[in-house]
Amino acid sequence: MTSVAETVSILADLVAFPTVSCDGNLELIAYASEKLSEAGAHVSLMTDASGHKANLFATLGPEGDGGIVLSGHTDVVPVEGQVWSSDPFVLRESDGLLYGRGTCDMKGFIAASLAMAPRYAELELTRPLHFAFTYDEETGCLGGQHLVRELVGHGIKPSVAIVGEPTDMRIIEGHKGCYEYETVFTGLEGHGSAPDRGVNAVEYAVRYISKLMELQAALKENAPQGNRFDPPWTTLQVGRINGGNARNTIAGVCTVDWEMRPVRNADAKFVKSGIEAYRDEVLLPAMRAVHPDADILTHVIGEVCGLEPADDNEARRIVSELVGDNDADVVSFGTEAGLFQEIGMSVVVCGPGSISQAHKPDEYIATEQLQRCLDMLEGLTVRLAA
Repeated sequence: MTSVAETVSILADLVAFPTVSCDGNLELIAYASEKLSEAGAHVSLMTDASGHKANLFATLGPEGDGGIVLSGHTDVVPVEGQVWSSDPFVLRESDGLLYGRGTCDMKGFIAASLAMAPRYAELELTRPLHFAFTYDEETGCLGGQHLVRELVGHGIKPSVAIVGEPTDMRIIEGHKGCYEYETVFTGLEGHGSAPDRGVNAVEYAVRYISKLMELQAALKENAPQGNRFDPPWTTLQVGRINGGNARNTIAGVCTVDWEMRPVRNADAKFVKSGIEAYRDEVLLPAMRAVHPDADILTHVIGEVCGLEPADDNEARRIVSELVGDNDADVVSFGTEAGLFQEIGMSVVVCGPGSISQAHKPDEYIATEQLQRCLDMLEGLTVRLAA
């Protein structure tokens, strides 16, 4: 049996890699690659365009379809501006709690998976077991999107994914998506005494936001019946508006940062088509009637689909047996799970630690949670070697 002590030792190594999303993760990926290679896994790396970040996809057992994926992201959020009781990149243990950036989100699950790799390697596996460790989950699931494209492109077809985000080892079968945008309005500056001679970017941004709120009201009115999310409708939210430079000057540029969190993927299409039609048919013609070069451009910061609860879910059945709990819940925070579902896989989110600790100073995971995770992964041996 794999011990908690072995897992904690690996976790200490993982925490020591400061894999903040804005930096690279290559040292951690090299470490995990060595661990898995030593266990006999076939390891593939997928480097991003910058060359400073990479995904790892490794396989134990036979080749072929129908494998089980243990999935986790390697990046962590920054520590700048937070007050920590100790070095966030040095694991500290106290009263059964393990402190350090990324301990629960989500290096604890990765450490447990790596600790179990030699145990899995001892078995005569009858279905593939995959390890998927990604970059830049915290900044738009960029590594996860890269990973699923590569899997599809190479014809690799696992059937089940367990995404080890911190859920207190509860089974999560659904979560909202997260779509983030920056919309830039370019108008025509001028003197505030003659507003009709300019194109006020702030005014058109306000009209754009008002349309978003109309779409929000329609989504709220048509929330799916029996929806378990809180709130049970797709939300739209404007996080920042920045434009103009003086009260007596027509604003030439305005930027709006906004997001939506769909409860179903069709809602995202409804919002995008609705706001694009309003832009093209109402706002832009009015702006360009005054200034032909006026424009509205939307930059995609991230578009991550949600995980939709499914009636037939092999991943839920497997994990329910492993953790001894038939209940499955939904959450509002996002993960990479929906990306796996989009390519036809059965997916649940289940991992050690609490999301309430994620992104905070003195982030921690309890050793008891690591033990429960190891118990789940040990139980998986029966499924893999049956």
